Amino acid sequence: MDETVFRSDTVLSDIHLHTANSRHFMVRLNAVGQPVFLSQFKLLLDSNQWDPEKEERDRKTSLSCQGRGEEELIAEDRAGAQASPDSPEKEGDSCRGTESLLDEDGDLQVVRKAPLPHAGDENLIRSTACPIILTKGGDVLEEQEHESNGCDVVKIEHTMATPLEDVGKQVWRGAFLLGDYILSKQELFRGCTVLELGGGTGVLSIIMGKVAKTIYCTDVGEDLLSMCERNVALNKHLTGPIGGEIRVKKLDWQQDDFCTDPEDCFSWSRKEIAELHDLTTVILAADVFYDDDLTDAFFKTLYRITSNLKNSCTIYFSMEKRFNFTLRHMDVVCEAYNHFRSTLDELLKTRDGKMRYSIEATDLSFPQHIVYERVPQLELWKLNAEKIPDGPRPQPPRD
Repeated sequence: MDETVFRSDTVLSDIHLHTANSRHFMVRLNAVGQPVFLSQFKLLLDSNQWDPEKEERDRKTSLSCQGRGEEELIAEDRAGAQASPDSPEKEGDSCRGTESLLDEDGDLQVVRKAPLPHAGDENLIRSTACPIILTKGGDVLEEQEHESNGCDVVKIEHTMATPLEDVGKQVWRGAFLLGDYILSKQELFRGCTVLELGGGTGVLSIIMGKVAKTIYCTDVGEDLLSMCERNVALNKHLTGPIGGEIRVKKLDWQQDDFCTDPEDCFSWSRKEIAELHDLTTVILAADVFYDDDLTDAFFKTLYRITSNLKNSCTIYFSMEKRFNFTLRHMDVVCEAYNHFRSTLDELLKTRDGKMRYSIEATDLSFPQHIVYERVPQLELWKLNAEKIPDGPRPQPPRD
């Protein structure tokens, strides 16, 4: 299997279509027969931080060092044709540029520019995904890890080109955007208890594990949760012996309570539910607003959880607006995003005497620590869920 196969009813994340990694490794088939790939994403921290502006300058510098291309040869040919007849000319010089564009049969041969290498780290080059079946166990991956700093590499199992109901098994740009924010603002999350809603492959919870104390990474579906749990195990090297503890749990937004079935390996214990309510101060959600019914269920779950927390908390949403032409509107619209905004507005109007919500957009000028394209359609929001204290209790009459 040396290239990705696409069908009309599947979707593919840009992270997998164009990736900073040179290869994907197919490691197994999941329970429904989908190929499962293992990709590595390098966290560009400290001196390794990726600067998109510097990369563009390097690319321009590299361009000036490339061999002559079609445009240069044509310009040279025109300059030769306009040269003074009195100027010295060697035989064949007048058609030198044109001949360079012709093959041996005299046909025009278009000279295409070679791919531009990065002036620094060649691992930053974006290349089309070419899955490779991993047949040698972990040898290839161990060799790659040896070539890089293993402490800064996130290893993720995922699928590609999935049906819409399985998009949680892919990695999306919204998760990388929020991951960038976490890595840039580590002091905000250090030592916190964090709940992630719709954790998918677990990549965001794994990044949060570098700074937070306890992370509940939640989603639904045994196959997806098993993949997430494997990813957590693959990345123990990121958190180290004193890093955060990531607990993979089932949380169905269309159910009114936590799963406590002892036969479900991703269920909650009573102690974990109590700790979640007593200690959580941060909630995360990345690229989960793509279906209106799920968006409604998400906000219902969010209200239920935040209203039962002991403390006020901050919720971070990251998303990518996706525009589509619809026959209903006869225009290019972003229906999923519009429904998210209207549902969020309803939450902000909550007046139940228990909770108060406020929202603010987050500026995206913070550094980029993961290689992906930070497109204008990406957004990051911070929602504050504040507990309204009970009013003063009446005092008993004095004697």
